[in-house]
Amino acid sequence: QLQLVESGGGLVEPGGSLRLSCAAPGFTLKSYAISWFRQAPGKEREGVACISSDDRSTDYLDSVKDRFTVSRDNAKKTVILQMNSLKLEDTGVYYCAVLTGSTWYSADECHYWGQGTQVTVSS
Repeated sequence: QLQLVESGGGLVEPGGSLRLSCAAPGFTLKSYAISWFRQAPGKEREGVACISSDDRSTDYLDSVKDRFTVSRDNAKKTVILQMNSLKLEDTGVYYCAVLTGSTWYSADECHYWGQGTQVTVSS
């Protein structure tokens, strides 16, 4: 069964960068639209970024535009979320999921969630 696995989280100072990866052991993510979400303590899960199945389009949460970049590494069969200029409010558990619906930021329209990777931005 398809199961996504996130990696790359960690502790970083404000202004720093992290590179998250989303993989599916035994499967290729090529041709799947993939959404990234995050959830901070006490808050609802929110959509952060999405890459379309054909890689032609990407979408971002307004607060991360120009700082985060979602891309696909077909050679490594992974989807990457490059996060630059990190802010305190970017702290949370980051998840990737397969978008099976049409609303990229809707958790209800995503499936095959990973277990998440913790991102902590702190000075």
